[in-house]
Amino acid sequence: MTRRPRINLGGACAVVLHRPHAAVEGLARQLAAIGLNVEHAWPDLPPSATGADFLFFDVDHGFDEQFPWKPGEAPMPLVALIGSEAPGRIEWGLSQRADAQLVKPVGNAGVYAALLIARRAFDERRRLEREIDCLRERVSERQVIVRAVVALAAAGIGEEQAYAQLRALAMSWQVTMELAAHRVIELKDRTAREASDERPYRA
Repeated sequence: MTRRPRINLGGACAVVLHRPHAAVEGLARQLAAIGLNVEHAWPDLPPSATGADFLFFDVDHGFDEQFPWKPGEAPMPLVALIGSEAPGRIEWGLSQRADAQLVKPVGNAGVYAALLIARRAFDERRRLEREIDCLRERVSERQVIVRAVVALAAAGIGEEQAYAQLRALAMSWQVTMELAAHRVIELKDRTAREASDERPYRA
């Protein structure tokens, strides 16, 4: 079994987006004891917060306009601070796609685990997003190749011959099949535009 590298939290920066309240006093103490630099903010996030390593936010009184990013696009791990069990508040907290949560009042335990869970969940989500983007790009490139083959086959040759021709073009141009396909499509579109421009005008 492969062991994951240990996460070093010493010197990390955590922003606590919560109004001053006894319910989160334990949070600040635990963060400081772990070795994090803590910055408090309410109700607005300072511009420097976008560079923080962690963000703790209040689910009970939070609102969308507090965040300069769309839900699910936070640039750091989010930890939800939950005190109320009102369905609307829980739903709003879920919409922010927090990576971990802490129940208020925050006591003398749980913060370290929340930090590790949030960091791991955030990194895994980012990895999956990159993988999905890569797969989408590959699918898009394959569609371009199909379009190029269809364009070449329109000259009266079969699809197999068109694919072979595209491969030959890629080799002669010393580019990838995908780039060759883009060039074929661009050439076809340019030829179609030029033919349209040269078409005589009829009143």
